Amino acid sequence: MKDYSSILSNIRRYVNFPQEEEIQLTSIIRTTRVKKRQFIDQPGFVSSYRHYVVKGAFRSYLVDKDGKEHTIKIAIDDWFINDFCSYIAQEPATLFVEALEDSHLFQMKYEDLEGLCSRNHNISEYFRMAAERAFAFSTKRALSTLSMTAEERYLEFTERYPGIFHRVPQKVIASYLGISPEFLSKIRANFLKKDLIYIKQIS
Repeated sequence: MKDYSSILSNIRRYVNFPQEEEIQLTSIIRTTRVKKRQFIDQPGFVSSYRHYVVKGAFRSYLVDKDGKEHTIKIAIDDWFINDFCSYIAQEPATLFVEALEDSHLFQMKYEDLEGLCSRNHNISEYFRMAAERAFAFSTKRALSTLSMTAEERYLEFTERYPGIFHRVPQKVIASYLGISPEFLSKIRANFLKKDLIYIKQIS
């Protein structure tokens, strides 16, 4: 029997979710294993699934006209990831969504999930709230980029993703923060130096 406890626990944090509705949702979930560097969405193809990360790490990114990559989102365990605009509009994607490590996904096909949401208020409410949280987070991130220094963005990132540097390449994190990998190394070195000074002071 497949273990859906991770996604069901996530949903229960926001809505009441009786067993009958759990069965309805899990009936449309397919389990997928994804290899590191494999794409689950890419430009030119419609994002047909909501991807829930059971275990693993992903990033979505845009490649500009000069060939430079811009990381839009990083997702690890218990997060959703896809080209959301493509999924909602059912139009060709503009983002690549790439596995950063071997990963385990739950996938829900657009037609199946939309049909279920139209029949089930609790499931519809959960995904509405998930979309609102994603929008709020993207707005907050945009404001942080405009109003915070690189060092402040780095601190905010490490608080949100504790232990992330062990799982995600530094160049991806630098791209997400909008800085060069070299500058990120400098920021990390400066904070490490401050931590060592503080430890010496209290020891």
